[in-house]
Amino acid sequence: MQLSELTELTAQLVAIESVNPALVPGGNGERELAVFVAAWCERRGLVVELVGPEQRPSVIATKRGSGGGRSLLLNAHLDTVGVAGMAEPLTPRVEEGYLYGRGSYDMKGALAAILLVVAGLPTLRGDVIVTAVADEELASIGTEAVLERVRADAAIVPEPTDLQLAVAHRGFVGFELETHGVAAHGSRPDLGVDAIVKMGHVLVALEQLDERLQSGPSDPLVGTGSVHASLIEGGQELSSFPARCLLTGERRTIPGESTADVERELRELAGDATVRVIASRDPYEAPREHHFVALVARIAGTHELHGAPFWTDAALVAAAGIPTVLYGPSGDGAHAEVERVDLASLERVRDVIARIAVEWCT
Repeated sequence: MQLSELTELTAQLVAIESVNPALVPGGNGERELAVFVAAWCERRGLVVELVGPEQRPSVIATKRGSGGGRSLLLNAHLDTVGVAGMAEPLTPRVEEGYLYGRGSYDMKGALAAILLVVAGLPTLRGDVIVTAVADEELASIGTEAVLERVRADAAIVPEPTDLQLAVAHRGFVGFELETHGVAAHGSRPDLGVDAIVKMGHVLVALEQLDERLQSGPSDPLVGTGSVHASLIEGGQELSSFPARCLLTGERRTIPGESTADVERELRELAGDATVRVIASRDPYEAPREHHFVALVARIAGTHELHGAPFWTDAALVAAAGIPTVLYGPSGDGAHAEVERVDLASLERVRDVIARIAVEWCT
């Protein structure tokens, strides 16, 4: 079967392992994929720059305009989450209109689409810029690095939105809760204090908080906040009282909620446990009346605006003063053991973004 140019490029990107090493120890990181993308862009006459840490670089690839037009930024991330439990995560396969493999949906298919958009455009008046960035899945060092070099009049982040136009998304607060006990021989309950049992009470309180959040105030675009436990560890060995138990969790926030709000609610439920915020990003909401939002809606053929449940680098791009929307492909399996992207939707994303670029930058 003859694969389309977009399918073939998506498959090439999926085949290059780019697991975020800060998220999954031993992950390959983004360098190999960044070098591939940079070389691909250079062969097509784009102006290319690598920025950020040498082992985890991000790519800025620009189709220079003739001058006097508005510029457009297209931002997609290079990194993926881990591949545990996946049968053949780096062996892309096409089946019944889907391409399977780690990162196909989140978001190498969309990266392939915007690369082909920029490479295929005629010279417009304004610049069209692709930023292929590292570390979106954790701390977004890539987008932070490129925003030190790049300015644009508008931006699209083609994260998977099922061909819906999204103008808002949730934020997140990553946290650690640590309970403290007293180590002692398992036969001496008079001396030992069980830190793991103490964490049990904290877990119940977290469950109750999540129930309150999901039945509480709801944003019209992104829904409610939530909280969940992600990782837990503790204890020394079978025959001892555990002196320490550490829980890592995540609180998803909606517009109007701050990191300080989350830290307060965690301290209220944690009792004498230690509370640490380890990472946080604010939720995002674009001004719905902006003319760029109207342009994207018209070309995408949608009259409804949506919100995304996940966090994206769109929040950082918008915070830099660049009007930003989300518009990306359909599929499923982001962060799951089976991941796939709908190829017809990828073609649609490429066509819509190309039309937006031509109209916006002319």
